[in-house]
Amino acid sequence: MTRPERWPLAALLAAIIAALLLTALPRNPALRDVLNRNLAAPPDARVVVVGIDDVSLRDYGNLTTWNRDLYVRALTTLRQAGARAVGIDVLFDAPAPGDAALAQAVSWPGAVLASTPQLPQGPHGWNTTYGVASLNLESGAVRSFQTAYRSVDGQLWPSFSAQLARLAGVPRPLNTQPKILRYVAPDPSRLPVFSFRDVVNGNVRFSDLQNKVVLIGLTASSSPGNTFPDSRLDLVPGVELQARAVSSLFGEPFRVVAPWLSALICAALAALAVWAGGLWGFGLALLGLGLSAPLYLTGWLFPGVTASLSAIVGTAFVAAERVWTLRRLGSLDPLTGLGNRLAFTRAAEHRWNSRAARPLGLLLVDLGGFRRVNEVYGRAAGDQVLREVAAALRLGRTRRELVFRWGADEFALLIEVQGDVTRLVQHLQTTFADLRYRDIPLRISVGQAISTPQMTQAAELIEQASRDRYRMKYRMEQR
Repeated sequence: MTRPERWPLAALLAAIIAALLLTALPRNPALRDVLNRNLAAPPDARVVVVGIDDVSLRDYGNLTTWNRDLYVRALTTLRQAGARAVGIDVLFDAPAPGDAALAQAVSWPGAVLASTPQLPQGPHGWNTTYGVASLNLESGAVRSFQTAYRSVDGQLWPSFSAQLARLAGVPRPLNTQPKILRYVAPDPSRLPVFSFRDVVNGNVRFSDLQNKVVLIGLTASSSPGNTFPDSRLDLVPGVELQARAVSSLFGEPFRVVAPWLSALICAALAALAVWAGGLWGFGLALLGLGLSAPLYLTGWLFPGVTASLSAIVGTAFVAAERVWTLRRLGSLDPLTGLGNRLAFTRAAEHRWNSRAARPLGLLLVDLGGFRRVNEVYGRAAGDQVLREVAAALRLGRTRRELVFRWGADEFALLIEVQGDVTRLVQHLQTTFADLRYRDIPLRISVGQAISTPQMTQAAELIEQASRDRYRMKYRMEQR
């Protein structure tokens, strides 16, 4: 398990970004849609659909030409069977034969007629209960519904499904907040839809309808425009989608995990991903996403995608730290902490182009007597000497001076020349005048060079400084 060098700071930053990410993605509608499709709700035996199917249309003709006494006969059968509430998902907008009888039949307190936001109280002013039969089409599918819709004048009116749920003894607050339209798994052991013709003729078992909420609507495949894609993109009759809305209201409403708790979980996942390091963040990302399923089954909505992305943010911090470390190690001398020869080459090339305005100076420092320390006291002693010299060079440098380890016992100072370089050389010689390790004296020899207009590349500056260093070293050895 590899953690970043500054993992507490990285973990804090990742946690903050994760919390901010939640403000940008507080809801994960795509995730909820996937959960809804794959964690289907069981069929609700309290809800029954009576479909105006192809057989009913064949016997009674086109729906617009029906005598509305057919609906009266269906309502009579359902009332005799003991249905608790009946919703007719058909818009009776134009006058037709049998209107008077139907108006009297739907005055029954258990009846609900469908209406529109344009005419929320129906076109006839019948003494009955109306509900706005609208569903929310999102991204090409019906994925949600509301307990109320606003009419054209801005007034809030109950929805068709909310009215039926209220009559069934399950009232829900009326608002325009979209609610998940639960996908209902089909039950092969149960008749999904009763034929309208059979209900009209009384050819049904009353026990199948007793104390049920019944929805009457068009299900015929020969009638275009009455089907809509559900969350699985299957074409489903509108009345069956309304039945799913009623079933959704019968269940306990979904609760949203408190924003502060979601933010805490997202921040914790991001921080844990940084702390764990390596590829553990991807496992935490799966954990954050996986939390959504059990919570959904218990009626809680959790932004699992955001939580997963939070863990990925933590992993990104780990990856960025590792890339930075690798790049740094590639140009860093691990013993002294100074830049190595590769770092020197990059710095020299970077400053070389501006040498006309700011001449570039190079000092090569050779540490005499170092090999003797290694021979007498071992490599560990030599490493200690190198670290002490590197610390002294780093301590005395200015912002315009860069220090590098040039070789086994050599250092390089790359400087922007502002004045006489000789004074800096004298300062270095004074600094290391009394340098020694136990009984072995150490001395430095410094070679210097300054860029000139005649130089065309940094290698010429290095060559000049190297020659000067060898001259200085030779002179010192001759003393």
